[in-house]
This record gives sequence, C-alpha cells and structure tokens, in this order.
Amino acid sequence: MLQKIKILTDSGCDLPIEMIKEYGISVLPFEITLGGKTFREIFDKSTDEFYEMLSMTDEVPKHSQISPTRFVEAYENLFSKGATDIICVSINSAGSGTFNNAIIAKEDFFELHPEAKNKLRIFNIDARSYSIFYGYPIIEAVKKIRKGAEPEDIVAFLEEWFNVCAMYAVPINLKYARRSGRISAAKAFAGELLGLKPIIEFADNTTETVDKIRGEKNIVPKLVECVEKRMTPQTPYIMICGKDDTLAKEVEKELTKRTGRKAEMTAHIGGVVTSNIGPDLVAVLIRRKNK
Repeated sequence: MLQKIKILTDSGCDLPIEMIKEYGISVLPFEITLGGKTFREIFDKSTDEFYEMLSMTDEVPKHSQISPTRFVEAYENLFSKGATDIICVSINSAGSGTFNNAIIAKEDFFELHPEAKNKLRIFNIDARSYSIFYGYPIIEAVKKIRKGAEPEDIVAFLEEWFNVCAMYAVPINLKYARRSGRISAAKAFAGELLGLKPIIEFADNTTETVDKIRGEKNIVPKLVECVEKRMTPQTPYIMICGKDDTLAKEVEKELTKRTGRKAEMTAHIGGVVTSNIGPDLVAVLIRRKNK
C-alpha cells in the first residue's frame, strides 16, 4: 500500500491561508471572541481584519482550546481521504490543552474505528512554542514529504527542530501578556515603569526574560546582539512581527549585514498569539547553538 502522509495542525501556527492551501496542510482553527463576536482564526477573519478589530477596543480577546471531538472529526476526514499516516502538530502544551486533546482524540478515533488500526498511524507532536516556530518547519516537512521522506523521518525532523530552536521576542506593550497570564516571563517582568522592555525567549515549553532593553531606539541593536550571540552560524532565521513590520525590517537589515543571510520569511502573528502578547512586537526565530 502506498503511503499517504498528511500534516494536521492548528491555526496558532500563523501560516497565511495561501500557504496552507499551496502545501495542502489541514488546519483546525482556534475560535476567538472579541467584541461579542466569535470567529474562526484565519478562516473567518484575516490577520489584518483581526488587527483592525483590535484597534477599536481595549478588550483582550478570548480563545478556547480545540476539543477532542474536532480532532476526531479531522482524523476521520483524513482517513476517509486515504491517509495512511497523520502527523499532528499542536500548539505549546504548556499554554494550551490542545495537544492533550489531540492525544485523547487519537484514542477515541481508534475506539470508534477499529478497522483503521492496521491502516492508519497518528503521530502527535507538541510544538513546544507558538506561531511560526512550528508553522515554518511544517512547510519544510511538506517539502520533504513531496520528495518521498518516510513518516518517521518527518517526525524526527520536527522533534529536532522543536528541541533546538527558539524565538526571541520584544513585546512593545505587556498589557496583553500580563492579562492573558500565559506568558510567565511577562508576568514576572517589573521594568516597565523604568522604560524597560524584555527580550523574551520562547523555547522548550517555557518563556524566560533573557535581557532588558532601555528605550525604543535600543530595541534593534539589543535584539540583534541577543540573537547573534545565540544562533548557530549559517543557519536560516525567520522574522516575526505584529501589525507593523518596521522594526522587523530594521532587525533583518542588520542581521543580513552581520550574517550574510536574509530572513527565510517574515511572518505576522495571528489572533491567538496576538491575544497573548499583543499586536506590537518584533521577534526572531533561530536555531540555537549548543543544543
């Protein structure tokens, strides 16, 4: 029997809808509530439309985890279309119950469909972070699948990426992070009254403040210094921003000078990530040294 490997993930991966379609990725959207309206991230509202909604209110958006039932339905759908292997990558398990729900759903699916036991394998992977941290390697994984890679090789590639990589983010305003309570490093940071901004490392299911920046004019040089010190030389990096990409462009320009490489891509954070860190930030995703 020919293998048919499918990748399933959630909308927290922050891939634009065009890429989701181009690479044939199955995406379960998070539902977000803002201004009394509930909508599906990416599918009902684009990221730009979400930023626009956010600009008109002081409310912090709410979102809920993806239920086991929705995962069961997704597994059933992919199995009915001939999938022999499903690689399911879920948002950071420390910040959402979604990963655990995907595992519960796997057990439920095989109870409901015993005929699938020798025909389908489901691999559940915890992305261990947020946003393009898992969106980018999912695209790379699809490229590998198209070249004939085995499911076990894809799983190993993704696990290695999630173990080695880190995002370094500077949120311009910590209001969202503090209110959501999901980013512990922001909750613990007490420098705002002094005009300080944290550089937060997102990796290994945790967040940690690794440096402090005084004044907005120092954001670019300090973030570049932080990233350059930690990144594996001659490896790809990805820029991440919110609604404004000005700082991301400046950081990329400086990193290009220092490393000789442009960013592989620039990603805008989507609704779920914005709800937890705010719409204004600049971040860099890298492969860390000594990991």
